[in-house]
Amino acid sequence: MEIQIRRESKATVVTVTGRMDTLTAPAYQTKLNDLIAEEITSFVIDFAGLDYISSAGLRVILSTAKVVKGKGGQVSFANLKGTVREVFEVSGFGSLFPMYDSVAVALSEIG
Repeated sequence: MEIQIRRESKATVVTVTGRMDTLTAPAYQTKLNDLIAEEITSFVIDFAGLDYISSAGLRVILSTAKVVKGKGGQVSFANLKGTVREVFEVSGFGSLFPMYDSVAVALSEIG
């Protein structure tokens, strides 16, 4: 899994590529926790290049999103495709988090 960070005016865009599973999910959690420690609390997570997500990945996403929400921030997801989108919808994450077709649309929706 590869994680890239890009700061935009309204949010920090976190681009995740590869697989988010038991082995790689902790790296995502560490990266997000480091950003949250810097008082960054508005995120767009870009999953255009994410090929697979396991239950461990979902747990880490939920955990970090709760921390962000507790600090008054928000997490949005963009570019969910194929099986990753199906996993989000079946698990109910689609109703918990805003999901957008692109990073640009997600950024435009941030207040």
